This record gives sequence, C-alpha cells and structure tokens, in this order.
Amino acid sequence: MESASIFLSAGDPSGDTASARLVSALKERRPQLNFFGLGGHKLRELGQHQLAEPDDLAVLGFWEVARRYLFFRRLFSSCIRQIKASRPSVVVLVDYPGFNLRLARKIKPLGIPVVYYISPQVWAWGGKRLDDIRNLVDTMLLILPFERDFYRSSAVSHEFVGHYLLEDIPDEFISSTVPDRAALTLGLLPGSRPQEIKKMLPPMLEAASAFNKKFSGRTVVAGVSNKFDYRPYLEKYSDDNIEIVIDRSREVIYGSTLVLTASGTATLETAIIGRPMVVVYKTGWITYHIARRLVRLDRIALANLVLGETVVPELIQRQASPDNMLSALENYVDDEKYRVGVIDKLNRVPGLLGGKGASARAAEVIAGYLP
Repeated sequence: MESASIFLSAGDPSGDTASARLVSALKERRPQLNFFGLGGHKLRELGQHQLAEPDDLAVLGFWEVARRYLFFRRLFSSCIRQIKASRPSVVVLVDYPGFNLRLARKIKPLGIPVVYYISPQVWAWGGKRLDDIRNLVDTMLLILPFERDFYRSSAVSHEFVGHYLLEDIPDEFISSTVPDRAALTLGLLPGSRPQEIKKMLPPMLEAASAFNKKFSGRTVVAGVSNKFDYRPYLEKYSDDNIEIVIDRSREVIYGSTLVLTASGTATLETAIIGRPMVVVYKTGWITYHIARRLVRLDRIALANLVLGETVVPELIQRQASPDNMLSALENYVDDEKYRVGVIDKLNRVPGLLGGKGASARAAEVIAGYLP
C-alpha cells in the first residue's frame, strides 16, 4: 500500500481534541499515514508536523483576529506553499472557518479533495458561507444533529457522523448523578482562551463568592495550563472557599452540583455529563456588535441548540453580570422541580448526538479519498 499524507488544519483547542481522535482512528486503518498542517498540542503529540505554534492559533473575535492580520497572512501563504510542494492525498479542514474556507478556495484549483470536519456555523450566520462550502468542499462531516436539516436542501455532500465528545468523556461521567457531598459545589468554566478568560472570570468569581456565602457552598474553577495567570484574580477571594484545578475540566463538571460556564463546547460537555448550568457570553464591544448584526439565532448555547429549546439560561454581554448569574443559580437551588426537569432534558443529549464512534465514522469517509 503506497504511502499517503494528509494536510489537517485545526486552529482551536476543541478542534485539536476532535482532530486528535480522528487522527488516531485514521492511523488504526493506515499506520504509515503522514500528517502536517495546523493544530494544537494533542496533534503534535500524535506526530503531526506543525506549521505554527499551537498557542498562536487560538484567537477569538473579529477585532482580535484583525490585530494579528500579518501573522495569519504569512501563515496562510506558508500553508499553501507546503500543500503545493507535498501534494497531500486529501485536505481535512476542522472548523476555524475564517481561515479554513479561504484555504479551501486556494486548494480547489489544485485538484486535491477537501473534507470539512465540524461544520462552520453557517446555520448561525444565515447561510452566508454556504455558497463557498458548496463550491469548495467535497464532503462535509457533521457532528450536530440539527445540522442535517440545514444541509439537507443545500446541495452540499454531507454525512452526520456524531459527536467526538461522547468518546472523549469517560463513560462513568455521561448522564451521571451528582457525587454525594455535604456542600453545594459550583463549577466555573471561564473558557480556554486568554481573552475570554479575562472577560468571563472576574464576574464569575464575584457571583461564585456570593453563591458560596449564601449557600455555604464551595467553588472549583476549571483552569487551563500555560495560557493564563489566574492568581491575581483568585487572590481577592482567598477566604471564599474557591479553588482552581488545572486541565481537568470534565472532573470539575462531574464533581459539581451546578455549573457556571462560558458559551462554547463546554456547554455540550456539561450537558453530556448532566449538570444544570448557567451559560454566559461576554466579549469585546466591537466583536459583540458585529456578531449581533450577523448571527441569526435566538439562542447560543450548544446544549440548547441540540435540544431545540432554551433549557438552560443564557446571559449575554450586559446580562452577564454577577447579580444575574447568582440569581440564575439560585433558581436551581430553590426550585427542585425546575432543577430535576432540566437534568432530565440534559440527559437526552448523548442520544441526540449519535452515540459513540464519531471519529471512526469520520475516518472511514476520509479514508475513501486515500490511494
């Protein structure tokens, strides 16, 4: 069997996690496969040759990306040169649409198949990028169930493979009950990128401090290593029963009674584990006002989107105040019927996500493009 290579572009931490599972599944089929491109630390550990440092890729927001225009322009040119020189058998693009769709446009004339894994959120942006996907992508691999309806009438070749999180989260955590503990435990998930942590962590900590005092509770912050100095933020609350755990977010969610989380993949992780949550979103003024003009959704949390209704509360921008966070958390503590009802609905999420085996199903589609 002849040697083959794959160019894979995954620009953020969740994409790195999904891609690592995918690469492992592909290597089970074809151990001699070579991978090069963009990705995080997990892909690097699996042997992918990286064209950029992982931490340089995780940039969030319109303005934040614009400030690093020259870096991304040079990186884009470098990727094209490497693809032309190496002629991979297939290009796999993972989310990260601002960069990856531009990449697909340059790759198309080269005659190299393009598979997109984890669809850009075209369903949120009113389908503005759908024409690009139709013209540039050979197969779109979907991980969210509601995306099937969106793509069904799009003339885009697509396949629903299910969500990689179901194989990344330990079995005993999925739809689990809260471990016995005397004190109420609040889990804080302020995000994984420095700019979102700076926005989200201060109001979250203020709400957590008030929560602990009112309910004699404890709070555990899910931190990430090598990206952010949490100490200046936590010192103010050194007497408020707040601790931090690094790189163990699923354990933090599993051990929590309630979760206060930034919007993003973490809301889906929390739903899969089965913890009532309050979802918050706060970003820069410019980024928020651009997004508000473009986004066509009446809810933003992936957990709510998968369930097709607003099951868990969402506090966006100015609404994401410490007082509003505390009030939403209080509703769970004070109203047992409400809390149990939310848990029952969240426990439907793993089934809606297609069950285990997403990475293997995605690998099978991609392997069909290999020589």
